[in-house]
Amino acid sequence: MTHGGTARAPAEGGGGLRTTLAGLTTRGRSFLAAGVAAAICAYVLGQSDLLRVGLLLAALPLVCATVLHRTRYRVASSRRLSPAHVPAGSEARVHLRMDNVSRLPTGLLMLQDRVPYVLGPRPRFVLDRMEAGGRREVSYRVRSDLRGRYPLGPLQLRLTDPFGMCELTRSFSTYDTLTVVPRVEPLPPVRLTGEARGYGDGRERSLALAGDDDVIPRGYRHGDDLRRVHWRSTARHGELMVRREEQPQRARCTVLLDTRGIAYPGSGPDSAFEWAVSGAASTLVHMLERGFSVRLLTDTGSSVPGAGSDGFAGASQETADAAGLMMDTLAVIDHSDGTGLSPAYDVLRGGHEGLLVAFFGDLDEEQAAVAAKMSRRSGGALAFVLDPRAWGGEPAEGPELSETGEERLRMLREAGWTALAVPPGASLAELWRTADRQRTRPGALSGAQGWS
Repeated sequence: MTHGGTARAPAEGGGGLRTTLAGLTTRGRSFLAAGVAAAICAYVLGQSDLLRVGLLLAALPLVCATVLHRTRYRVASSRRLSPAHVPAGSEARVHLRMDNVSRLPTGLLMLQDRVPYVLGPRPRFVLDRMEAGGRREVSYRVRSDLRGRYPLGPLQLRLTDPFGMCELTRSFSTYDTLTVVPRVEPLPPVRLTGEARGYGDGRERSLALAGDDDVIPRGYRHGDDLRRVHWRSTARHGELMVRREEQPQRARCTVLLDTRGIAYPGSGPDSAFEWAVSGAASTLVHMLERGFSVRLLTDTGSSVPGAGSDGFAGASQETADAAGLMMDTLAVIDHSDGTGLSPAYDVLRGGHEGLLVAFFGDLDEEQAAVAAKMSRRSGGALAFVLDPRAWGGEPAEGPELSETGEERLRMLREAGWTALAVPPGASLAELWRTADRQRTRPGALSGAQGWS
C-alpha cells in the first residue's frame, strides 16, 4: 500500500532579508567577523591594503546571503510509504521525490525528513545540482517495535550557496501517517468437538424459504431466473419481485479485549498488555480468514465495527476492510480507566454472540464472576488469562496467591469456558492447540460448546 502527498515551496519564500542573514553558517559568521575586525584595525593603523581585505571578507557572506535570498527556483516534493500499514517490528520504506518545477537549475540541496524518535534518527540527504525540470529520488527505512500512528514530515529543504556561507530552511506543508499495527501470529485451524448451536462451518447457510407465505421477496435484478418471480409480491408492489431462496448465515465470533490499566503490569513491547493486543489481532485475522463475522469488543463496552450488522463485520462488508478497521483500532488502543467488566457483559447478554474469545488481565473474585457469566450467551467460550505476578507484577507473598490464579481459572471452566493461563513469552499458536487438546480431552465438560 502506498500513500503520498505533493507540495510546492518557493525558495525565495519564508521571510525577509533579516531572516536570510540569520541563516549565516559558522563559516559565514566567521568571515563577517574577520572582515569587520580587519576593517577596524585598518582604520586604527591606517593600512589601506588591510581595509580592502577586510571589506572583501565582510562582503562575501553578505553577497552570498543576498543571492540566496533572491533565488527564485521552485521545487516540489512527494512522499510515498511502502507499506503504509506495517506490523510492529517490521520495516517500512519511505520514498521521497524532488522535482525542480522552475526554469532555473538548483544549487546544492539538503533534505531532512521529520520522523518521531521511536522510528529512528532523522534521515538527511544531499542532492546535487538539479537541472530545470529535473527529478531526484531517495528513500529511507523506518522501524518501530511499538504500535501506533506516527506522522512523517513535513519535509525540510535546506538551501546553501556554493561557498557554504549561508543556509536557508524551507518546510513543506504536507505530512503522511505510518500506522504500526500489532504483530499477527498465524494460528492453526483446530476444531474442537461439539458444534455450537448452529454456528460453524456446517451451518453457514440455511434456507429461508419455508413456504409460499414465508417468502422474503426482493427486487428483480438483471440476470435473475424468471422462474423465481413471486407474482403475489409483484402485484402488490407494482414491480417484478423475486424470491430469496437462500439466505447466508455466517458464523459469528466476538473477540473481547480487557484493556483495564489496573489489570496489566509493566509496559513496553514485551509487556502483558501488548501480548493481549497482539493475541486479539491474531484471533481477529484468523477468524475472518475462516469466514466468520467478527467484531472486537473491549471492557468499556465499545465494539468495532459499530452499529451496522448488529455490531459485526457482516457478509456485506469486505473482509479486508473489516480487518483493516479493527487493526487500525488495535494500533492505537490503550489502557482504559475502567475497573470492571460489567459494560462488556451488558453488551454480550443482549443476544447470541456465537464464539467468544477473551483476553483477560488480572481478575479478582468479583470480575471473575462477571467473566464467568459471559459464556451463557455464547456458542463457545475461550479465555486467555494473563497473571500479573508471572508478567512482572508484584511478587507473590505466599502460596495462597499462587492458588488464586487457579481458583479464577476453575471458576471460568465451571461456567463453560476453556480457560488457559498465559505465561510470559507464550506462543498463542501453542495455546490455541492446548485449548484444542483440553476441549477434546476425556473428562472435559459435557456442556462445553465447540469452536473452530
